[in-house]
Amino acid sequence: MAKSLLIIGYVWPEPKSSAAGSRMLQIIKLFQTAKYNITFASPCAKSDNAFNLEEIGVKQVPIELNSSSFDVFVKKINPNIVLFDRFMMEEQFGWRVVEQCPQALRILDTEDLHGLRKGRQLALKANKAFGLNYLFNDTSKREIASIYRCDLNLIISEAEMDFLELKFKVPKTILCYLPFLLEKISTSEIEKLPGFESRQHFISIGNFLHEPNYNAVLYLKETIWPLIRTQLPKAELHVFGAYISQKVTQLHNEREGFLVKGFAKDVSEAMQESKVCVAPIRFGAGLKGKLVDAMQNGTPCVTTNIGAEGMYGKLEPNGFIEDDSQEFADKCVHLYRDKDLWMQKQKNGFDIINKRFQKNQFQKEFLNRIEEISKQLENHRTHNFTGQILQHQSMQSTKYMSKWIEEKNK
Repeated sequence: MAKSLLIIGYVWPEPKSSAAGSRMLQIIKLFQTAKYNITFASPCAKSDNAFNLEEIGVKQVPIELNSSSFDVFVKKINPNIVLFDRFMMEEQFGWRVVEQCPQALRILDTEDLHGLRKGRQLALKANKAFGLNYLFNDTSKREIASIYRCDLNLIISEAEMDFLELKFKVPKTILCYLPFLLEKISTSEIEKLPGFESRQHFISIGNFLHEPNYNAVLYLKETIWPLIRTQLPKAELHVFGAYISQKVTQLHNEREGFLVKGFAKDVSEAMQESKVCVAPIRFGAGLKGKLVDAMQNGTPCVTTNIGAEGMYGKLEPNGFIEDDSQEFADKCVHLYRDKDLWMQKQKNGFDIINKRFQKNQFQKEFLNRIEEISKQLENHRTHNFTGQILQHQSMQSTKYMSKWIEEKNK
């Protein structure tokens, strides 16, 4: 009998709009290789950019927040595994899954550590050094509680594995490192890419619903781009991204070569036309999809230490890592002008994709881990006593708030 997986999505996947959307499709395809029947459910309204999951054999079901209709729905499916897309979905629906399907393996896909991103944002806003006082914020408290309540948690970055194990003291038994799952870039694919001479200008890309992306573009506009333009007066910066708001479009200035282009229908095409990708990310977490897009399309990149976090391991980056604005600008210009340097950094990018993010490397290991935990689920949960505490009724504020809202809505 085929095994079943229920994914509870924070949003419907939009692979053309965000790295989170691409990541979700990678996870779906991973479970499909193990022949799971998959249902994707979400309380979120669908946008025009949403991927049609029915096309790849995944059932799509809208669900309601704070409604016992979900209890009936999940009990009927009775899934072997429930995967929560981000901790907010576990908060909303986790207790219902526990009540209706206690034997279902509960997995949380963190996407990135929201508490880490929030802490860095708070530190940047206060113009202070990031430390434990910022890391241990209210978002982190909710997120870590959610992590403990699940049987397994997917962590996209090695740096975040370290944060969880060393700073939050989360046991490794409930953590699983699962980065982007990518195909190998072949020599023939590399040879087809446009070369140094046929590319021009700089590119910045990112979904503008994501606050770190807007912050990075504003930083580019106000600080870094003027430093680049003084050295390259004819260069342009092409800013792409989904969900562009007025505060982004008003940054457009043709005289300054700062061109806000909006949604990129084809990210690969936009990347391949560009000479250098710029990603001056000042707060955030997880792995940056824009850096992966740049490497896959042979576009060297200049980013910050936060942008580079968890991406390169011990390998040389596909460009430069700089936090100082003048150094950042100088490295951009250097890459833009020096063909030999550019080609070396491009090659580094291909090596990173092929050595660090190969899906075959992680797929089998992950499925084996699920198999092992499923076979001795009770024992696995016994060893996570903190998780049991957090399932106790005295800790269930989200459950009782939800029940109260449900009654109120009747």
